[in-house]
Amino acid sequence: MDFHASKDIVLFSTADWDNPFWTNKQHVAVELAQLGHRVFYIESIGLRQPSGNKSDLTRLLKRLIKGLKPPREVKENLWVWSPLIIPVQGNTAIQFVNNKIFNIFLFVWLKALNFKKQCLWSYNPLTTEYLAVNRFETSVYHCVDEIKSQPGMPIETIEKNEQQFLKEVDIVFTTSQQLQESRVLVNRNSHYFSNVADFRHFNKALNADVKKPDALESMTGPILGFVGAISDYKIDVELLLTLADSKPDCHIVLIGQVGEGQPGTTIAARLNRKNIHLLGPRAYAELPQYIKYFDVCLLPCVLNDYTKNMFPMKFFEYLAAGKQVVSTQLHALSEYEDDVYLSSSVDDFLDNIDRALNNPKSTQEMLLNLAKEHTYEKRMERMLNVIEAQV
Repeated sequence: MDFHASKDIVLFSTADWDNPFWTNKQHVAVELAQLGHRVFYIESIGLRQPSGNKSDLTRLLKRLIKGLKPPREVKENLWVWSPLIIPVQGNTAIQFVNNKIFNIFLFVWLKALNFKKQCLWSYNPLTTEYLAVNRFETSVYHCVDEIKSQPGMPIETIEKNEQQFLKEVDIVFTTSQQLQESRVLVNRNSHYFSNVADFRHFNKALNADVKKPDALESMTGPILGFVGAISDYKIDVELLLTLADSKPDCHIVLIGQVGEGQPGTTIAARLNRKNIHLLGPRAYAELPQYIKYFDVCLLPCVLNDYTKNMFPMKFFEYLAAGKQVVSTQLHALSEYEDDVYLSSSVDDFLDNIDRALNNPKSTQEMLLNLAKEHTYEKRMERMLNVIEAQV
């Protein structure tokens, strides 16, 4: 399939378009649309069964309202659709109803927009429960997370359907070495491309006229910053508490949604130190403004099955801002241990903070050059070359 010519692409996401924390799904959709392809972006169908908390109920109400509306054009060549799905997993009868509703409306909207089934680009491990993969001329599974390792996920349902999808799909792209090692055992046409960054956006942190945000204005002393989801299965709480106690002159700034993907978490209450600042989420456009004033950027990830298969999206975003990075010993970052600080223990993490503040191992120019090689534009070009060469 020649992807130098315009194609119609159905992108089956696991994220809502307007989620303030953009991930691969939104960025890939934008890249494809900018290259002239028409993209039909299907928002998350909800892999985790919702609980009765306020956050989930609010999201269900919003989805019901959006689901009654036709697809909306959010950018040139890019439409977003919110399917109506009964949010129950593992029930055969309900899944049958969901499949019928999903496909009836999908047929109507694709017909209305004159979309052809030229390419399926999916992030959803349950794809085969909703779509007939072989009806598309080309199919891609972009595997970016070990989703079954997230809290509250229907593990057996995901495992069963993902294995089936891996067997049926033409090409698999993975974002970490661990994901690659397991997926290539099922689909030999699997290719590893790490997470990347919007270099131009995060490089704005180096602009001299970027004003210090009000939330950081009163902080004196080094600022150690993290941007991302603040949840127990991602963040090492004990590590952050030890860091706060060991370096009382430092401010630990955490930007992100507390409990993202983990309703009912008590992580906010446990991060109870005066020099730990939970700022909550900030708009994507504002993130370079905050990162500019971080003296060191943190990846204080807990080590578990989820993070073992994860390549942190913030890694190259931090580097694009020219910042020193101190991380726990994430497997996916092992090839960059000469450029940033990977920590094998709590003491090592604390020592690496001092090194990053006082005697960095990499110059800012070296970090920026590394980030320039890992952009959405360059990765998309490599991915499309793989598709054209192998399909």
